[in-house]
Amino acid sequence: MTAPAAHPPADARGIRARLDAAPMSPYQWMVVGLCVLLNTLDGFDVMAMAFTAGAVGEDFALSGTQIGLLLSAGLVGMALGSLLLAPLADTWGRRGVVLGCVALAGAGMLGSALAPTALTLGATRVVTGLGVGGILACTNVVASEFSNDRRRGLAIGIYTAGYGVGATIGGLAAITLQESFGWRGVFWTGTVLTLGALVLLAALLPESVDHQVHRGRASDLPRVNRVLVRMRQEPLASLADGLPDPADAADGSGPPPARQVGSLLAGPLRRPTLLVWLAFFATMFGFYFVNSWTPTLLSRAGLSPDQAASAGMALALGGAAGSVLYGLVTAGRAPRRVLVVFTVLAAVAMVALVLSISVLALALVVGVVVGALVNGCVAGLYTVTPGLYDARVRGTGMGWGIGVGRIGAILAPLLTGRLVDAGWSATQLYVGAACVLLVAAGAVLALGAAPSRRATLVRS
Repeated sequence: MTAPAAHPPADARGIRARLDAAPMSPYQWMVVGLCVLLNTLDGFDVMAMAFTAGAVGEDFALSGTQIGLLLSAGLVGMALGSLLLAPLADTWGRRGVVLGCVALAGAGMLGSALAPTALTLGATRVVTGLGVGGILACTNVVASEFSNDRRRGLAIGIYTAGYGVGATIGGLAAITLQESFGWRGVFWTGTVLTLGALVLLAALLPESVDHQVHRGRASDLPRVNRVLVRMRQEPLASLADGLPDPADAADGSGPPPARQVGSLLAGPLRRPTLLVWLAFFATMFGFYFVNSWTPTLLSRAGLSPDQAASAGMALALGGAAGSVLYGLVTAGRAPRRVLVVFTVLAAVAMVALVLSISVLALALVVGVVVGALVNGCVAGLYTVTPGLYDARVRGTGMGWGIGVGRIGAILAPLLTGRLVDAGWSATQLYVGAACVLLVAAGAVLALGAAPSRRATLVRS
């Protein structure tokens, strides 16, 4: 058996302080890797409809509006999954909810592959979105809880990058799959990969140590200690030894999800929660604006269709590296301050993009920078948010933050379309979106230092 590495003593600071200070073990990186794998598959599953929209439209004789509804169904499901399913992780545990959501996403993909009508396909896309929404919120928390302070930003950055990698690989694979098996082949592939991941996770994914320690069930102690030994940490004599303060001991059953949601807006949690929601909403609004509308708006502003498409690819290229870049920059620095800088720079770069289109090479370079920065902003929120909440409401806090962000993601393309119809220019739209991002920067700046773990839980 591997000897435990040196770490702070198991004193009143609790197991979280020990894990934050100790080096990351191979086992912890393995858990982060499982989360990255899931996020990669989520990117494929969510984008499957975009890959197949043309063929589906022809098969079911759909109008553009009907195709748009199918494309939106997955986003609606993701928002609901984040809001409704993620809070269950604070009651039932991270592992069980992740496995359940992966099974739900796999079932949705299977239903999509078999869908006899467009209405059925829309319903199965909502089911897939529900699963993915729960997965995204829970795996982000798992990756955060199995990381130490120094490497948390990098771990979350790699995790966030997985989504874009999955979407990119899926887009390339969809071309071959549709040529050989039709549009249903894309969904069959997603089904097999997702359910295969479920088997792997059932064998390897541990329950969160943070969750079990705060839950306080004596029966969890052997499982906690097995995971601690694998992380090269000394085992606990009792779960109370892992708490930052013995007064935080739980009764073995967390508050129900409805109470958890209410606690986010009560007492000392109200202010940081509202600021996090504002930051998520504004950041996701800017993210989906720039990723959804850039080719169309730059084409209207004077670029040829091919040049505008190249600008869109530049965004994707930058985005693939942006979240990892954020993680590298945060090593040894305060993640919140880095996030503020990334968000302000993203706003400036968005304006620079629309002003640089007269020189195509410059516009493409700026497009890469914009893609990197806006993806870094998302990774930053994923890094900062879990640390604001006690383990007993962390899944709820993360899920509702992402869920509110999804509202911004849904509204951004719709509002932009209305403003385009009202005669707004590309420059006006990019400046407006940049201002929205500055609101996000202000919200993150106003968060200040994260409150203490004990102060972040409103007691029943």
